[in-house]
Amino acid sequence: MDSASGGGAPQPTTTEPPPSASNPPPTAPQPEGSSPAPPSRYESQKRRDWNTFLQYLQNHKPPLTLARCSGAHVIEFLKYLDQFGKTKVHISGCPYFGHPNPPAPCACPLKQAWGSLDALIGRLRAAYEENGGRPESNPFGTRAVRIYLREVREGQAKARGIPYEKKKRKRTTVTVSAVGSGGGGSSSGAVSAPSGRDGGGDVTIGGGGGSSASLTSTTDTANVTTTTV
Repeated sequence: MDSASGGGAPQPTTTEPPPSASNPPPTAPQPEGSSPAPPSRYESQKRRDWNTFLQYLQNHKPPLTLARCSGAHVIEFLKYLDQFGKTKVHISGCPYFGHPNPPAPCACPLKQAWGSLDALIGRLRAAYEENGGRPESNPFGTRAVRIYLREVREGQAKARGIPYEKKKRKRTTVTVSAVGSGGGGSSSGAVSAPSGRDGGGDVTIGGGGGSSASLTSTTDTANVTTTTV
């Protein structure tokens, strides 16, 4: 006969397995350090242009330092870059001189386009001041460089038949007439017209009673005339 051990069968117990080394307990993600944003295309191009100009000064005969660089040296640098240009500029004796779309190839030289040189000078002018140069001694902003760029623009416009026209300001005329009552009556009025390029201010013209006056206000963009009778 089986014997019972008092309190019945023991209940099974469950235990959690210890975490293994291959499966560590999950932890909260650590915030990553903020990395600097990559330079823009303009900044990258400006850096390359600046390094190219410094290399040109080192290879110059005799070598030049940045402190001794003048507008004449900048113009020499621009002429040096013409050998890498891809823009066909016809000479005066070429039959395609002034032809915007020549039908056949010619032996005229390739040069840097005026727009490329103008943008290059803008980047180098900014890089010069960013690297410690003083604005008053900036060789890229001298009058000689501006004259050279203007001559290149005009010469290429004639050779390639590309007009470079300045944008003309639009001028409009607005006439406002105020007629008052005759006899001894009086009339008064005020006319306000926007002044300035952006219309930020007002020009106020008033008329008195029983008198005839003509006032004209001329601004950059509009002429306002008022007559009181």
